[in-house]
Amino acid sequence: MILDSLTSFERYVTLHASFGKVLDFIKNHDLHTLPDGKHIIEEGNIWCSVSSSEAREPENAPLEAHDSFIDIHVILEGTEIIGFRDRARCMGIDVKYDETADIAFLKEKPEAYVSYSDDNFIICFPQDCHAPLIGTGTIRKAVFKVRL
Repeated sequence: MILDSLTSFERYVTLHASFGKVLDFIKNHDLHTLPDGKHIIEEGNIWCSVSSSEAREPENAPLEAHDSFIDIHVILEGTEIIGFRDRARCMGIDVKYDETADIAFLKEKPEAYVSYSDDNFIICFPQDCHAPLIGTGTIRKAVFKVRL
């Protein structure tokens, strides 16, 4: 997991070959004015989904895991608390993985929580199980999905 300011995203482009395309998208689009919905950057490999969601209580935010994509969560409005747990510390027993959506919801609870707000981002790699959208009020965010 990486947490930083969006203005510092350029520091991380060497972590994955497609992060440069994410940076180009960020530089060429005002994320705050993008309409809600899916914005394709590279068909099947990179996209940005913008949404506004009501925050939830920690007990209503299950840990999720992804096998095929890296998530880059960018807060556009509000404050989000996101829970984390190292995937190596999750049992994965009786967990259904949806290959089409690249997601599994785990039964374990987060071991740590991070709060972040406007124009901050968090990169979640497959080993970073995460429970997003914890907090109060409405959270508007962009989530970039980057194929491994």
